[in-house]
Amino acid sequence: MSTSKILNNLKTATKFIHAGAEPDPSTGAIMTPIYQTSTYVQSAPGQHKGYEYARSQNPTRFALESALATIENGKYGLAFASGVAATDAVIKLLNPGDEVIAANDMYGGTYRLFTKIFEKFGIRFHYVDTTNVDNIHKALNEKTKLIWIETPTNPLMNISDIAAIADLSKKAGTILCVDNTFASPYLQNPLDLGADIVMHSSTKYLGGHSDVIQGALILNDTELRDKLYFIQKSSGAVPGPFDCFLVLRGIKTLHVRMKAHCENGAAVAHFLRNHSKVDKVYWCGFEDHPNHDIAKKQMRGFGGMISFTLKDSSIEAATKVLSGTKIFSLAESLGGVESLINHPASMTHASIPREERLKYGLTDGLIRLSVGIEDADDLVNDLSQALES
Repeated sequence: MSTSKILNNLKTATKFIHAGAEPDPSTGAIMTPIYQTSTYVQSAPGQHKGYEYARSQNPTRFALESALATIENGKYGLAFASGVAATDAVIKLLNPGDEVIAANDMYGGTYRLFTKIFEKFGIRFHYVDTTNVDNIHKALNEKTKLIWIETPTNPLMNISDIAAIADLSKKAGTILCVDNTFASPYLQNPLDLGADIVMHSSTKYLGGHSDVIQGALILNDTELRDKLYFIQKSSGAVPGPFDCFLVLRGIKTLHVRMKAHCENGAAVAHFLRNHSKVDKVYWCGFEDHPNHDIAKKQMRGFGGMISFTLKDSSIEAATKVLSGTKIFSLAESLGGVESLINHPASMTHASIPREERLKYGLTDGLIRLSVGIEDADDLVNDLSQALES
């Protein structure tokens, strides 16, 4: 029985620790070496050991890609230089005249890539509220080739029913790609729910330590994998071996970290909801969240991503909180062991025009938290003093 089949029969913690890990055949090293090389010697033209040139093949990257497939219950993993590079590869499956249905609440960098890069090549994007499957059904037409969703979404924590959308997508003959960055493979596995491709910004929870930029695609279909590998190899947006090593290492502790993220996220979310100066808290773990039942059905926990607004909706009030924390660091990104506080309107989602942001509820006063794995009491106290200030 192959190692991947053995791992698929094991429980999550064991699977995450051993995914992609094979002892180095030459030394027995338990950790995959960093193969810091650009090329490989051939014994004769076309005769080699499976590796020719590092843009196309690298043993450290292959180990990571095997691990990515394992933890998402997929057959194939592909690693990219960033999450945006992985997204870019998926859109390159399309041709001029093709159309995409995309979530109207998603990462600003994805929106920028769609609108500023690919629209001018003749690909049309329709942005809809994907929490209602009927909205996707209405937007479908014979030119639709791809449905792109995030769940939970960035930054409003909306939840889309992956299984229901996958069923619709299959009937329509389209590809469904799910950005699973906020949930991570520990909390959610979209391939198991019928998605065709899972995308991750590995920079976030997979790496987990704010020290690497990387992206990933995981899938089951061999033909689709071959097309994406050709794009990966031809476009060249591949990660370096040391970055692959870092994400491989991060995956080994993903299950431990995500438990702490979930526990701390719940503590912070409930604290904020009960605070007199807080207006609305966006967290899918609340039973009155509009899509809580779907989140509970397709996720194994509710994560550490939270957004909230103040009763004083001015940008000045939000700025005081954003600049007033001592443990939460004001910074872009998310998913690291340390807690971060973010202002989407001026940071992660600044590339979305203000009128578009406001249309979907992303206000100038919205604050986003990536709750880390510090002590929950310290995080609550830090937010408390910032809110009181």
